[in-house]
Amino acid sequence: MARFRLHYRQRPRLHSGSRLHLALLLPLLALLPGACNREQGALGVALIGTAADARDDQVNPSEAGLPLRAATRAGLVGFDAEGRVVPGLAERWIVTADGTSYIFRLREGYWGGGGRITAQAVAQSLKRAIAAQSDLPLGRDLLPVTAVRAMAERVVEIDLAAPQPDLLTLLAQPELTLPETGRVSSSNAGRARTAGAMTARAFNDGLLLLPARKGAGGDPGTPAGATRALHIEFDRAERAVERFNGGAVDVVLGGTIDSLPLATGSRLTRGNLLLDPVTGLYGLAVERADGFLAEPPNREALALAVDRDALVARIGIDGWQPTTRLVAPGMDGDEGAVGERWSGIGMAQRRAQAAQRVAHWRKLSGKPLTITIAMTDGPGSRLVLAQLQADFAAIGAALQRVPESGHGDLRLVDLVARYPRATWFLNQLSCAAIRPACNAVGDALVEQAMREADPLRRSQLLTRAEAEITAANGFIPLARPIRWLMARSLGAGITPNPWGWHPLPPLAQTPG
Repeated sequence: MARFRLHYRQRPRLHSGSRLHLALLLPLLALLPGACNREQGALGVALIGTAADARDDQVNPSEAGLPLRAATRAGLVGFDAEGRVVPGLAERWIVTADGTSYIFRLREGYWGGGGRITAQAVAQSLKRAIAAQSDLPLGRDLLPVTAVRAMAERVVEIDLAAPQPDLLTLLAQPELTLPETGRVSSSNAGRARTAGAMTARAFNDGLLLLPARKGAGGDPGTPAGATRALHIEFDRAERAVERFNGGAVDVVLGGTIDSLPLATGSRLTRGNLLLDPVTGLYGLAVERADGFLAEPPNREALALAVDRDALVARIGIDGWQPTTRLVAPGMDGDEGAVGERWSGIGMAQRRAQAAQRVAHWRKLSGKPLTITIAMTDGPGSRLVLAQLQADFAAIGAALQRVPESGHGDLRLVDLVARYPRATWFLNQLSCAAIRPACNAVGDALVEQAMREADPLRRSQLLTRAEAEITAANGFIPLARPIRWLMARSLGAGITPNPWGWHPLPPLAQTPG
């Protein structure tokens, strides 16, 4: 049965038969209350999540697990604290004049298992990592890649069907960090040795991350000068904020709209609260396209009913803008031809149209309309749910929440864009991600655009694709995502960035 699949952010579950890399498995003690005993001089970092997020054998890691994956594995390139691409396994690279070939010179060094880093091993591992993403939205982002091959002992070349200016940003994603050997799968990826900037081991009620020693696989991007260990905990947002207020941790990462009121409502932490300048998708995806939601006009009725201004007012964050568009304005590939929906139509008129469609369906079906939504139950999500319930009630529909782990008619989606192009947004809403109400014509147009060398033609194709996918009404945009963090005075170790997650190695540098 087709259903919505939230690929980038779906939380992995622990299975009793899973073989886990012990050095990267957070002990379940991290979920228990009590004081944290961390190594002297270590920086305390709380990642909002659960012990399952510490698993290293996920082809599709949770958002909470991204910083840990990026710190303990190495990719061709990575991100610094400001979200800029920096060297990883590759010490430098060049791009051919036509933009269809990237040539990487690998650094000299060794994997964690002792073997020398070679172009052959890197190319094979990268091809497997890309193939593992083929059924996921990130795989669609990588469609222009036609070949990955070793050209010399320390040279890897990537060929493209058309220019992809964001290839380096894609290669820096934690999903494309590389194990030394073997396939990227749940059977062995967690046991593979890597050449990451940090190594991890279990320590008391968390993980201790240690900067890798130079000459033993350490990433050249590892901060120079004096370094310190990081004590990592995965915890509920409420407890993470409490521990920050109490001085038990120095940094809290991974905040979303779901947990935002916990941070903004804390008198002690307002001066330490930072918002990342992210964009992306925040809205309702159709998970079951049957009953009332079987037809696009009925799905549109729910979109018409939402008072987005009232929703933004409930959250109360300055600058948070509502939207009815799939693609954020100003993205590369957005010609500006698609604007906000229903401009010039007041809320009363919109709801009148929606109520007519609901009344018609109720008359034909002979039953009331109840919509279920799978979503989290944090304080921010409860504010969103209350507004949506009021909006749907205004057109004659009831809205009931089901747990995020369950399945509803709708699912609340909260995703941060991985790169600033229209293709990211449209790939997230492709049939590879949201099957019940996807649009195959729109998908085909996106694929055609990604292989198109002419920028004008590419933008035109993406505009048509957005119109097709919008008309399917498989996703109801509400606003753009919010990502927040809390940190004390840490110098350059923490900087708000557009990706909404923060590399851990810069935090290992001792200030001053």
